[in-house]
Amino acid sequence: MFKKTILPNGLRLITAPMAGSQSTTVLVFFAAGSKYESKENNGISHFLEHMFFKGTKKRPTTLALSEYLDRVGGEFNAFTSQEMTGYYAKVAPEYADMALDWVSDILLNSKFDAKEIDKERGVITEEINMSLDNPMRYLGDLWEELLYGDQPAGWQIIGTKENISKMARTQFVDYFNTHYRTKNAVVCLAGKIDKDMEKKVLKYFGGLKKGEGQTKSAVREAQSKPEVMVYHKATDQTHLRLGVRAYDMFHKDRYALMVLAAILGGMMSSRLFISVREKRGLAYYVRSAAENYTDCGYFVTQAGVANEKAEEAIEAILTEYKKIRDIKVGAAEIKKAKEWLQGSLRLGLETSDEMASWVGLQELLRKGVLTPEQIFSKIKAVSQSDLARVAKDIFRPEKLNLALIGPFKEKEKFEKFLKI
Repeated sequence: MFKKTILPNGLRLITAPMAGSQSTTVLVFFAAGSKYESKENNGISHFLEHMFFKGTKKRPTTLALSEYLDRVGGEFNAFTSQEMTGYYAKVAPEYADMALDWVSDILLNSKFDAKEIDKERGVITEEINMSLDNPMRYLGDLWEELLYGDQPAGWQIIGTKENISKMARTQFVDYFNTHYRTKNAVVCLAGKIDKDMEKKVLKYFGGLKKGEGQTKSAVREAQSKPEVMVYHKATDQTHLRLGVRAYDMFHKDRYALMVLAAILGGMMSSRLFISVREKRGLAYYVRSAAENYTDCGYFVTQAGVANEKAEEAIEAILTEYKKIRDIKVGAAEIKKAKEWLQGSLRLGLETSDEMASWVGLQELLRKGVLTPEQIFSKIKAVSQSDLARVAKDIFRPEKLNLALIGPFKEKEKFEKFLKI
């Protein structure tokens, strides 16, 4: 299903042909994100991502860059996270060469013009303002700040307004030269793929600077009691994240954690959806997820509730945490969660862009790609005793964390509820 090739310049190529696909996606990942930054340049990974769309030698303006793929109905974008940055173009298969040309052009030939950098400061500042006005989105930043504090893992990916206002062109060039290198990158091709794609990738990306990128600093974790962060904002609804520290992506229990997340808050028939939304009517949305980074991880439930119902919602979520910790999950519920995980993964890999992202992230972060069947096998192997052991390990008072946004100023009123 997947093929990995290491090209002569050290660049990793992952191809994922998809029978019957009506598209081709070219996606390039770099191990460069906010965890690779310093306090002084926090936000530069994301800012640099923006600058790749501001003009190249061949296509000197944003208009020229966007028109090139717009005229064939292509989709193109980029994204930055804590541990990587990705750039992609998705087109009809007959335009695959155009996608390769476009993605390689922005990554190899961008000008990083000083005037464009100055203009983009305003764009990113407004992106920060937009996030602040979106509690559902901003809560994720506050949650990771609560868990990790003043270190790269706890800083915002987008950076601070102060940093954005003063970053100089030389910083962008230095960061690009340090991190955008062949052994720090993965090129992914998914969908309908020609047999000669390896030669084409080497042709288009042969100019990428050879060598390794820099490593990121290890995440520091220390917690001895429940922690609370309250962000005061005059909202009509309180948005909260309540969860625990858990496992990184290499931990043996990550698949058991996936099953726990599905049972608690992954599905519309999950325990939290039924108890918090259907039985109590407290929330429109409530969901749980397990996040596994390369060197840390967590389990979290997020919900939006009426301001006066925040305490009740917290107690309802903790009740389900305690229940799954203290009472073994039945075989039928475990089977349902496993089948839901398998089915949702299959549905998620229907499109070429999702497939490219899935294989590429594995290779970039794990240094190897597991097939869906291999992952299904690991999920299937999770036992009732595994779930009980993991639940007892993570759902402990000293691992509890609560972050919320709402019209509150005192965190003490919520600290008393964090008992399990």
